[in-house]
Amino acid sequence: MFIDYLDTPLGLFEFMATEQGICQAIFCGNKVRGDKVCGDDASVNNKADSKPNGITDLCKLQLTEYFSGQRQVFTVPLDPQGTQFQQLVWNCLTEIPFGAVKSYGDIAKMLNKPKSAQAVGGANGRNPITLIVPCHRVIGGDGSLTGYAGGIERKLWLLKHEGAKVKASDEYAQLDINNVIHKRQAKTQYLR
Repeated sequence: MFIDYLDTPLGLFEFMATEQGICQAIFCGNKVRGDKVCGDDASVNNKADSKPNGITDLCKLQLTEYFSGQRQVFTVPLDPQGTQFQQLVWNCLTEIPFGAVKSYGDIAKMLNKPKSAQAVGGANGRNPITLIVPCHRVIGGDGSLTGYAGGIERKLWLLKHEGAKVKASDEYAQLDINNVIHKRQAKTQYLR
């Protein structure tokens, strides 16, 4: 297993790869692999457990390009692990263009399973490759942001970064990215 990190405007991002592709990517806050905690001034370049390979190097480059506004599509090889249904949902997520959003119901229709919006939501929530497999581009049928394992603040930031139209709300106006920047993404207990 190969692993590396990137400092982003949304906090530290951890990504892991097999020989075949990226298998996990999450916002890890200040808690890196193995529950080690790094301080606010810790340099990503000094992470003792970084073990990059060509795939993680490509991933780091593409993430850097994305955050600098130079990349809209990721081409790094992927190797997500999940059920057949989860894989189908994650494939649909990769078809949502930069700057666009789709609802859980839209994804269910893409799968020719129009009554499976709730199951789509479950698979979306278990996406092991945050950002690169763009689960942040999935919203509620009413246009609300709904949940996001990386924190709704990160989801809003990502959608605005991509120029997506987001339903205005007083709640969203109160969000502060600093509330989540040092927090590890939720729902990571099922990841390797």
